[in-house]
Amino acid sequence: MAEIGTYLKKHTEALVKDVGIEAACQITGKSKATLGRYYSDNSEHTDRFMPVDAVAKLEKEASYPHVTSALADLKNITLSYGTKNGSNSEGSNTARSGGVNADVIALSQRFAFLMSEYQTAIEDGIITVNEAKRLLRETVMLQHVLLDMKLHLEEESA
Repeated sequence: MAEIGTYLKKHTEALVKDVGIEAACQITGKSKATLGRYYSDNSEHTDRFMPVDAVAKLEKEASYPHVTSALADLKNITLSYGTKNGSNSEGSNTARSGGVNADVIALSQRFAFLMSEYQTAIEDGIITVNEAKRLLRETVMLQHVLLDMKLHLEEESA
């Protein structure tokens, strides 16, 4: 259970930082200290998690649904975003341009960035916390590209 808590706290931190700490405070009505407790790995905060309504409010403003994605990962569920009721909607707040060819190029670039970060991180044989955060950020960006590619392929196959 401790591993799940740590995993969720890391994604909660990514969500807050994606939106910005000041904006997150305004959106949720919580203080910086309270938000910090939700993703703190300090032993006194291990049982403290962000309420689901606050997650929903933040993910509405974030570039990516960090916590929802983490929860889906824990259950081996694949998410799609940028669609409503299974079809691409005009009201979608996710702008996807290009097509599969553009996605393949973006995928290659993001994977190259990830491998570059990994090479830098592993040079001394130890992956530090900051290096792990950079690897996580690149992995999330790779997920974005893969989801866009999936949606483009679904559009082309329909």
